[in-house]
Amino acid sequence: MTSNTLANSLASVHLRKGQERRLNQGHLWVYSNEINTQKSPLKSFTAGEQVVVISHQGKTLGLAYINPHSLISARIISRKTSNRLDRSLFIQRIKMALSLRERCFDKPFYRLIFGESDLLPGLVVDRFNDILVVQITTAGMEQQRQALIEALESVLKPKTILLRNDVNIRTLEGLDQYNEVVVGHLAEMIEMEENNTKFQINLLAGQKTGWFYDHRMNRARVQHYAKGKRVLDLFSYIGGWGLEAAQAGASEVFCVDASEQALDWLDSSAKSNHFKNISSIQGNVFDVLKHLRHEREKFDIIIVDPPAFIKRKKDFKEGMNAYRRVNQMAMQLCTDDALLVSASCSHHMPEETLMQQVQSCSHHLNRHLQVIEQGHQGPDHPVHPAMPETIYIKSFISRVSHL
Repeated sequence: MTSNTLANSLASVHLRKGQERRLNQGHLWVYSNEINTQKSPLKSFTAGEQVVVISHQGKTLGLAYINPHSLISARIISRKTSNRLDRSLFIQRIKMALSLRERCFDKPFYRLIFGESDLLPGLVVDRFNDILVVQITTAGMEQQRQALIEALESVLKPKTILLRNDVNIRTLEGLDQYNEVVVGHLAEMIEMEENNTKFQINLLAGQKTGWFYDHRMNRARVQHYAKGKRVLDLFSYIGGWGLEAAQAGASEVFCVDASEQALDWLDSSAKSNHFKNISSIQGNVFDVLKHLRHEREKFDIIIVDPPAFIKRKKDFKEGMNAYRRVNQMAMQLCTDDALLVSASCSHHMPEETLMQQVQSCSHHLNRHLQVIEQGHQGPDHPVHPAMPETIYIKSFISRVSHL
């Protein structure tokens, strides 16, 4: 079948005048208000249907899948209308993604697929050796679920594939939430490795896909400074920063998190690494910081890596204040010449704004702040240069000196 024959077999989505500019620059999303609903009534499409996107001038812009009920109505799959989203295209795109990860990492622990950046919008796949954790967030991807599973089996031959489709964003696409082991079986706890540190993780009950690979490179940089230092890891989850600092020779590590379950998993990981210098503190981070200041505790390295304080634009002011407050409270516990790691996973928090908040804290406390390193998401979370939406991780390693 030729490209034109295939295109003719699919429904077309026509854009309003002037709405193709972003797509022509490489962006992959079409918003509902950009569609000419007179020529392309949204109610005529089914969720997940593959369509051809046409500009107001009649130019074919690419193949996409559509969800008429979503604000992001269509997501481009390929600029070639012959590249339908099916098992064959999945295999091609998975191999392309795999080649990048194998170039960057010497062990099979990484984010294999990062959505739009790997030209597979609405899909995340994390690899834990021979276990794959798949997260599908769109109707278009859900419709191709079986083709995706077959492609993953063909390319990687995993022992286990787990679908972690329990995220709230699926409700925006009209999708149910569920978890399902679709290939093999899954042990309650598995072992993974990052930066020469072993972790015991629960893929079914853990946050998101069970682990956060995105700060891998930033955690490695903290290891460079950790030997002989007293470290405080705030919002630690299962101890990514703290345990890796211990692996690098930190003298003491204190991990703080609100989740008792996460800290139990952290303790299991500490034992598997034979670390005896790890202490976990369960509680609200702000309350714990107050207590530590009251006890006159001081630390040589403090990691502030909170969950997203700004999940939506309307949360910006409140979230920005939370970033400022937690960094200021952490800075009060810094020894002279300490290092403060200030991180954010909020897409809506620009890195310059985060830096301004940290600088404001240092000025308020009469501290001299020097940013010595700036970090971003790792290479298994590649950035699509036409899509700022794919950029979300930022971190600063700063030296904090008393004046």
